[in-house]
Amino acid sequence: MTISENIKYVGVNDHNIDLFEGQFAVPNGMSYNSYIILDEKIAVMDSVDADFGEEWLSNIKNVLGNKTPDYLVVHHMEMDHSANILAFAKEFPDAKIVSSKMAFLMMKSYFGCDFADRQTVVCEGSKLSLGKHTLTFIGAPNVHWPEVLMSYEDSEKILFSADGFGKFGSLDKDEDWEDEAARYYFGIVGKFGDNVQSVLKKAESLDIKKICPLHGPVLDKDLHKYTELYDIWSSYKPQFDRIFIPYTSVYGNTKKTVNEFIKILKEKGFKNVVSMDLAREDVYKGIETAFRSSKIVFASTTYNGGVFPAMREFIEKLVERNFKNRKVAFIENGAWAPKAVATMKKLLEQVQGIEFTGEDVTVKISPDADTHKKLESLADILIKS
Repeated sequence: MTISENIKYVGVNDHNIDLFEGQFAVPNGMSYNSYIILDEKIAVMDSVDADFGEEWLSNIKNVLGNKTPDYLVVHHMEMDHSANILAFAKEFPDAKIVSSKMAFLMMKSYFGCDFADRQTVVCEGSKLSLGKHTLTFIGAPNVHWPEVLMSYEDSEKILFSADGFGKFGSLDKDEDWEDEAARYYFGIVGKFGDNVQSVLKKAESLDIKKICPLHGPVLDKDLHKYTELYDIWSSYKPQFDRIFIPYTSVYGNTKKTVNEFIKILKEKGFKNVVSMDLAREDVYKGIETAFRSSKIVFASTTYNGGVFPAMREFIEKLVERNFKNRKVAFIENGAWAPKAVATMKKLLEQVQGIEFTGEDVTVKISPDADTHKKLESLADILIKS
């Protein structure tokens, strides 16, 4: 991948990984991005995952030939970007390590040393001159770790955005950016919307022509599209006027009720409806879909006097990611003592800006004519709201 005449890509693709961070399914793998700025001084931007140290160092040497780097800039200390710092330090013993004060404390814990004799500590507003290229550092705490920095190169107008604007998937797989970037954002960064908003405000004053993230493709066209999406996502606004129905169903009756509800909504003219079986589909796709939708209808069976485990875990994942500002309704199923709605409401009681419709639907085992009437009423409320 070509960045420019003086900035080269030296990252790697990972096709062996099954779960990113031990939980996110990545059927198209991952990229771990690293870049080199060639100037009077040479800076390597970030490391890669532990399994790809030799490939990464080989990529660096292939670009540099008989030259050696002067700096390794570390924007983020998560292990998929920092694991080979020590290998780099041994391979290039004269190179300085450039990072935040907190990052060096993490290096001490990770490697048993903090490279004290090679440190260049930077923070918000610090500059690193390489010749014609100058990096200005931007503090990005909790996007999504506390030590994170981004940097802006002013001559080529490039933002090195750490994990910001990243996505799941390797670079040799052709897929659209938005959906996998959204699943990445809400799964990993979603809790820290206020911090993302702070960084976006800092970036407003910068003339950015390219964004170089640590995962996913370099972004160099229609940058307003990406910044606008990040603004929507990080301010917890719905991206779509859409009804999302995450559900759990043991013997198929709750699923039957959900399908009947979808049919009613569409017959009434509301076409943008999606559902998901939480026990069988990617829960983090569900997280992303919920955050991007304006209205959520949680539909679940009663289970052990509460709610089905997959639904409970789904709501807990939403809450821990700062889910808020949505219109919410409930469908429950229970043969003798329905408790799913009460349990789901309790799980959501700490969430800000949740508006309950107050028109909950209870099914006693199998949907009937009375169920249909209640679903009709709920559909009218959601469509008009």
